[in-house]
Amino acid sequence: MGQMISFPRPDGETIHGYLASAGENRPGIVVIQEWWGLNDQICGVADRFARAGFNALAPDLYQGRVTQEPDEARHMMTGLDFPGATHQDIRGAVRHLQTLSGKVGVMGFCMGGALSIAAAVHVPEAAAAVCFYGIPPKAFADPAEIRLPFQAHFANNDHSFTKEAVDALEQAMHAAGATPEIFRYDADHAFFNERRADVYDAKCASLAWERMITFLAKNL
Repeated sequence: MGQMISFPRPDGETIHGYLASAGENRPGIVVIQEWWGLNDQICGVADRFARAGFNALAPDLYQGRVTQEPDEARHMMTGLDFPGATHQDIRGAVRHLQTLSGKVGVMGFCMGGALSIAAAVHVPEAAAAVCFYGIPPKAFADPAEIRLPFQAHFANNDHSFTKEAVDALEQAMHAAGATPEIFRYDADHAFFNERRADVYDAKCASLAWERMITFLAKNL
């Protein structure tokens, strides 16, 4: 359904991404990759958004690199310039979608979930954000600074982003006067990824999708 395109970053550099179109003046959503790269699964999520009526753009944060090996994925994620990805790549994607859409939101998984929080803090053009099981370092992006509609989905059996970390995120946002939608699932990290049979939970993924689409339809 979609295609690879090029679009400008705020600094004038060019980045590539996968665009799945729903039509002119439809709401937009930037889909932020996991640490594996811009793979078929993430492109499939963008296509799914397009079928649901959203223009979806997934920026290629790794510039063409994709892996299925955890050690290599960790190495690529560690080498990513997170401020650059946030302020340039993701912000550029939001701005590009604004030329095709109405309001534009951001969402992502794991590394992309952390970056969706970063975008909610640092990308002023974003109108809403959805995070799937990811939290950035507070020094880089403090969730208490989020001022736009925010929804998050976390797994109770997640050793990377624990219940305590999720509680702290929620408490910080409430203390700042925000009213986030935080959902917890009796599932494992990456439960939304249907290509990971070891952790995929169809029931939880379906419920999370329905909640997200309802949220985005309301706020975009």
